[in-house]
Amino acid sequence: MKRLVPLPCAYIAAGVLCCLTYVSAAAGYDTVCRSAAEESADLAAQRVTSQTLVADYRARIAAHDGQIHAVIGLNPQATAQARASDARRASGKARGPVDGLPILVKDNIGIAGLPTTAGSLALAENVRGVSATVVQNVTRAGAVILGRTNLSEWANIRSEHSSSGWSGVGGLTRNPYMLDRTACGSSSGSAAAVAAGMAAAAMGTETDGSISCPSSMNGLVGLKPTVGLVSRNGIVPISHTQDTAGPITHTVRDAAILLTAMAGSDPADPATASADGHRIDYTTALNPHALKGVRLGVARFLAKGFTPETLGVFNRALAVLQAQGATLVDVKDYDMAKIGKHENLVLSTELKADLNAYLAGSPPAVKTRTLAQLIAFDDAHPEEMTWFGQGYFVKAERTKGLQDPAYVKARATNLRLAGPDGIDRLLREHRIVALISPTTSPAWVIDLVNGDSGGASDSSLPAIAAYPYITVPMGEVHGLPVGLSFIGPKWSEARLLGLAYGYEQASHAARQPAFAADALHPRAAESCQ
Repeated sequence: MKRLVPLPCAYIAAGVLCCLTYVSAAAGYDTVCRSAAEESADLAAQRVTSQTLVADYRARIAAHDGQIHAVIGLNPQATAQARASDARRASGKARGPVDGLPILVKDNIGIAGLPTTAGSLALAENVRGVSATVVQNVTRAGAVILGRTNLSEWANIRSEHSSSGWSGVGGLTRNPYMLDRTACGSSSGSAAAVAAGMAAAAMGTETDGSISCPSSMNGLVGLKPTVGLVSRNGIVPISHTQDTAGPITHTVRDAAILLTAMAGSDPADPATASADGHRIDYTTALNPHALKGVRLGVARFLAKGFTPETLGVFNRALAVLQAQGATLVDVKDYDMAKIGKHENLVLSTELKADLNAYLAGSPPAVKTRTLAQLIAFDDAHPEEMTWFGQGYFVKAERTKGLQDPAYVKARATNLRLAGPDGIDRLLREHRIVALISPTTSPAWVIDLVNGDSGGASDSSLPAIAAYPYITVPMGEVHGLPVGLSFIGPKWSEARLLGLAYGYEQASHAARQPAFAADALHPRAAESCQ
């Protein structure tokens, strides 16, 4: 896949000059036109060094992040990590395909020695001595941690009326395709930064839609793994039932490379006990002919609410799938309302329990050590409450704990309805290997006063089931990206990556962001040559 290229200086809004000219820090090497897999190959062939990549991405962040506010902070150890990677490679001891690749990390995932804020001023002093397990995994594989990305504050769980991409720490992340549009969330900065060419790849987290939505709206590949494939230890939690980290990348191959490094069992997260038994080198699943002869279920019950324009793009994607040899089967028989009514109770109950446990282990400098104290902190700090309140926090504080019979029943019911009686049943009865649907609507216009306007989305079914799914670019609606989702059963990451890869290689649907001001002032992004 070709990536973002230097753009000419242009006015993006009346009276505001935004120069997008960019000069690579590496003479003759252009990071913004290469995928992570291509950079990995160039590192292996010694056509570029990790130190060069770090310097190049840092320069691009300095030049352009003022437009989109995707990066909260840089890692001062990145150059040293890159230098160590280059030394390993020079001595023939490279650790694999992610060795030397600069990766950005969502700022609810702990990085040793740096604040982990979840976007909240209450956690400004949350500097821990040990990284989250998933960060340890990728650094052990040689990845360079370039920095931290902005997010919807508290991963978009503080208020029912929030604006995705806004946090008290990082401000508002914007969509590089159109700067008046949302980057979605909660992994807003991770997706916007990768789309804007500021890192080889990024890590995000998802409870319900927080990887898939920003990936789709920023023209990227995003994979939400099976809950339990990737450790949550060291990640600011919402829900032990639905939380997971996952890769956000330019291509399916990039996602496979990063997921391989991220995944694995961790004694600190009991949900991952079986992970090592399912984890593989996911690049081995990438077959351009993976669609030939497979039956895919067109999830018409998930496609409700999408605009005719989005459905038109979806129909073109279906034609590509058929041309590659897939048999498409309409699937209409599932009632999403049955699971939607239980999710809020599950998430609010687990938010209180899981967040209290996380905060209890905070360093002494963090004074907010319970959800109740966070609510009091927000009430006392107007800058936190500028654009929306904390109604969901208050609701969560009123829950009755993990032993509450209503919660226990709601959780069990949702897991059953979405998993065994949902995705599993639909796959079995229709003799299909995966469900497909549009991922989410095109990005809506940012409205800090009224909050997110929202749109159609397919994330809740696999999120509630704790099953995997992947979104891959399928086209654009008026210059705004939309994604195609492949949803599968538990532990089906390899199959889903293969299907998405087959579609990606046939469709070539990804396009570059143009940093347009709005829909009335479209711009064409130049192509990498």
